[in-house]
Order: sequence, then structure tokens, then C-alpha cells
Amino acid sequence: MVTVSAAAADIVQTSADAIVVNLFEGVTSPEGGTGAVDKALDGAISALIADGEAMGKAGEATVIHTFGRLAAKRVVVVGLGKQERFNAHAARAAAANAARCLRRVGAANAATLAHGAGSGGLSPRESAEATTLGSILGLYRFTAYKSANGDGGKEVESIAIVEQDAANLADLQAGVDHARLLADSVMLARDMANEPANVVNPARMAEIAQAVAEETSLSYTALGREEMLSYGMGALLGVAQGSANEPRLILLEHRGDPVNPANNVAIVGKGVTFDTGGISLKVAENMGAMKGDMSGGASVIGAMRAIALLNPAINVLGVVPAVENMPSGTAQRPGDIVRAMNGKTIEVDNTDAEGRLILADAIAYAIKEKGARRVVDVATLTGAMVVALGNVNTGVMGSSQELVDAVLAASRKAGEKMWQLPINEEYKERIHSDWADVKNTGGRPAGSITAALFISEFADGADWAHLDIAGTNMSDKDRGHVVKGATGVPVLTLVQLAQDLAADGAAR
Repeated sequence: MVTVSAAAADIVQTSADAIVVNLFEGVTSPEGGTGAVDKALDGAISALIADGEAMGKAGEATVIHTFGRLAAKRVVVVGLGKQERFNAHAARAAAANAARCLRRVGAANAATLAHGAGSGGLSPRESAEATTLGSILGLYRFTAYKSANGDGGKEVESIAIVEQDAANLADLQAGVDHARLLADSVMLARDMANEPANVVNPARMAEIAQAVAEETSLSYTALGREEMLSYGMGALLGVAQGSANEPRLILLEHRGDPVNPANNVAIVGKGVTFDTGGISLKVAENMGAMKGDMSGGASVIGAMRAIALLNPAINVLGVVPAVENMPSGTAQRPGDIVRAMNGKTIEVDNTDAEGRLILADAIAYAIKEKGARRVVDVATLTGAMVVALGNVNTGVMGSSQELVDAVLAASRKAGEKMWQLPINEEYKERIHSDWADVKNTGGRPAGSITAALFISEFADGADWAHLDIAGTNMSDKDRGHVVKGATGVPVLTLVQLAQDLAADGAAR
């Protein structure tokens, strides 16, 4: 894994396999650190700009061999895009693109300017945090099951963020340290979602959560089948009954404001470690991707790690209902009726609409047993969300506009795109059941909305927001700090939300 550090040094004099400088789109005569490197290279960067080979566009990375003119062997000129659109998230993406370029050229040790400092308008800490987070997450690869030699590529071992003014070094290092904490938490979630389902089952998810609790100040509990029965969790147990792997209800608690227990929020993540659809069996094509149906739960565990280490002054409960949804002689059937923990009965119209069933009992438990006043659930819930928003935005819905607004504000700060959808009462008629209080599907029209409305039936007594990450939990290619495979969305947003709610509570 790459090590990122901050150093007071002159980028021109830095010895490394490669150094990274940056360029805004439209700049014809680079200044600052890039200008100094350009001068040392006898105007090589300016010449590439004039020839149209280095344009400064977002996503661009141009390699220059120094042939002894600098202490470094190569220079990578990374594009920052248009200056008027630049922000910390653009800096993060540029750092990720640069880091992958370093790996392609075999640069084990590199140095970089802090992207966004100076003319980019970011503070030293902000630019160091963005550069570090982008570099680490952009280089992430899941290689646990690759042979020792892998693809033969040379990994980037170290990146030094250099700053000529030593007075900024403490701020740079603070940004590096904060980003490392966040990156490790995102990568924990990515690792869990990338693991095959024969490795990460409900019991293994619980073990990972316990390890996180032991690493941090979190308290840990995991309820088993008998305890779930005692609480009347018929919806969760109905999903689990077709699998030989026993379910777990995983609980992680951060007591950041112990003298004020009402200052709290629960984050609840869907943890279906493999989803065949149950008796309502999915088609075989791409079913292997259903190992990632626990991405919501993985993101909650990752977020709880960061929250514990950052220690915001708010009580945060992480809840992960972990199950497998399998077809067998004991599996739940379409037409079955189950009773959830809050007493409501559910007609199971489709066993492949299982995520909302396990969330129903997990949310009810957080409210009834743990006194949660605010609840945010995260789930790879509906294919309809992929149709509506693709793989760019996470869908957000909720009963409390104040909480939804807080989630959206946190997502903007975190750089994870989200978009609100309506949950008007008129949609509720689609989940009406002739035989029970509610049914678990509303058909194809407004499928994401009716799924959210179903969950709302079990969030009574609390402000509630719902994040549908079906389109954003996995990526089919590298895009900035997001890489192919599990993305770790929305770990960064959940952590930012906890910090924002804590700050809001302190302000009041």
C-alpha cells in the first residue's frame, strides 16, 4: 500500500522516480512549482502546451523524461481542468489520475505538488487531504486472490507531497493524516464488497465489525437467530431462512455524547452477502455481482471506523442486518406473510425484494430498542434506481426534509454525488396488500420510490432518510478516485454527516 507523507522541499531538486506537477486548462505559461520545473526543463512543458500535447484537461496526464536535467527521472504533468470549476474534488480526481500514471510508468517512489494549493484556492491542509485521498483511493486494487506476481506491474510505494514553505508543513501533514484515516475506512468497505460470498458471509461480516470495534473505541454486539426471534424480527428471519449461513444483526456504537443520549443518529446498512433472489430467482447472467449486495452494510462498518477515530460529539449507532438470500426447501415463498418487529404484517410479493425486509426489522430495532431519533439507511435496493440515475448519483429519499438536506449537504462536501427523489403519498397505493398491512413490492412503475415508502412504514417515530446505492456501489472502470469494482460509496458522506450533525448540535 502506498505511503503518503508531507515534506518541506523544492520540487525541482527532489530526487524520485517521478515528480508530479499540475496544469489548469487554458494556461499557456505555467507558474509556481510547475513553472519552476518547466524552467529547469528548458521550457519542455511550455513546448508541449504549444504543441497541444499537454492541455491541462481533467483526466489528462503527460509524461516527460528528464534525461538528467532534474534529480527526478520523469515529470508527470496532470490536468486540473478549468480553473473556474476547480475544487477539492477535482484535486482528488487529478491526484488519482496522476497516481495511476505513476504506476503505469513503474515509478515506485514519487513526489508531487499539493494539487489546488496556490492559484487553485485551496488551503495547504485541503490540498494535501485531496491529494492524499485521491492518490490512495486511485491506486486501490483488490488483489487478494491474484497469484504472487499479479500482472507484473510495479506498485507505487511512496508519494511525498512537497511544499517549499516549511511553515505550511504542519497543515500539510494534518491533511495527509486525515485523508489516510478516511481512505483506510473506504478501502475497508471496498474490500468487503469485493470479497466473494464464499468468504464474506454474515458471520464473517460480524467478525470484521468486531475487529473494527477492537481497533477503535466502538462497542460491538451481534444478535443471532434466537435473539432475533425473541424480538419478533419475522421480516429479517424470513429472508434468512433459505440459507445454511446463519444471520447476524451487527451493532456498532460510538458514544460521542454520552451525557446526552438523545443526540444521536443511526446508520443502517443492507448486508445481503449474496442475493440469488430466493424463490423469485434472478437470471444467471451477472448473478456473481450479487456478492456486492452487502455494500450498504460494508459502508456502514467502514464509516463507523472513521467516526470512532474522529470522535465527533454525537452518538452514532451502526446497524447491519447480515443475511444470505438463497432458494431451498426452507426458503421463503411468494405469498408468505411475515410480521416485522414493529408489529406490521408484510405480504411477500417477491422474494427478490429482500433488502427492504431486513431493513424493516433493523430500523425498527434501532428506534424501539436503541432510541434512535434519526435514521439513515443505505442499500443496494433497486434496479429501478440504476435506470433512473445510472451510476453517477445515489438516490436519496426521506420523511424528514431537514435530514435529507443534511445528507445532501454532507455528500457535496464529501464529493459523492446524490439526488433527491419524491416519495409522495399517492405512490403508497402500489404497496397496498389485500392480505396484510403492506406488501414488499409495488411493481415496475416508480420502483425505487415504492421501495423507499415500504421502508418508511418501519421508521415510525424517527426522522428518516434513505440512500439507494444500487447504481453507485460498483464501478465498471476507473474514474478519478473511484476505481473498477466496489466504490466504498457512501462512506465519506456518512462520516461527514456525523461530523455535521455533531457540529450542528454543538451550535444549538
